[in-house]
Amino acid sequence: MLRDARRRSLPDPEGPIPKHVAIIMDGNRRWARERRLPIIEGYRRGMTALRETTRAAGDFGVPVLTVYGFSEENWKRDASEVSLLFELCCVFAGNELDSLRRENVRVQVLGKTEALPSAPRKALEHLVRGTSNNTGTILNLAVNYSARTELKDAVKALVGDVNAGNIRMDQIDATTLGSYLYTTGLPDPDLLVRPGGEYRLSNFLLYQMAYTEIWVSDVYWPEFTRDHFAEALIEFQRRQRRFGN
Repeated sequence: MLRDARRRSLPDPEGPIPKHVAIIMDGNRRWARERRLPIIEGYRRGMTALRETTRAAGDFGVPVLTVYGFSEENWKRDASEVSLLFELCCVFAGNELDSLRRENVRVQVLGKTEALPSAPRKALEHLVRGTSNNTGTILNLAVNYSARTELKDAVKALVGDVNAGNIRMDQIDATTLGSYLYTTGLPDPDLLVRPGGEYRLSNFLLYQMAYTEIWVSDVYWPEFTRDHFAEALIEFQRRQRRFGN
């Protein structure tokens, strides 16, 4: 009976597996506050959840995983909290490089990383370089990211190419605009996972998620496990995607 229960908790390997899963890693601070712990402890536990979920993505055959790590709006938080977040970013990059190499995970970073302090920026660059030859799951870390900024940058670059004569106005379509986004070359997310019980997109991949299925869990991100990730995939397999039809 236990073996059958475990089997039922896994996504069907013959069923549809999302090519791209996006995750808003929400609930770190609420998890810590409810336990009267320092806020940073919530983020530390959140990094453990990220490690486990990345491995689960590889095990379940998800090619691309994009996680919302730090938004442009997060700069408005207390300066000490932001500083600690960047310290954790450096720790994550240093501690996880070897395991990501072993697990064939390739890391990419989405966002305005040039605006980050030197230490986390260099740590992320080192992580990207150190995994650049890997051919397995792509892990996109959205850091200092804003979907509105991404769209603004895309439009400015596209207008520049039109003015330079590199592309004609009548050649612009959805595929063309998509090629100017940070996610160029990647499939749009099939599934958005949002722990923490909130029902909003929070300025995350707004253009790319036009037809994305959304799965929300009340579980805070620090408590999110591979079983929760499997549950999201199972729900995805139950749905009939319509793409606006």
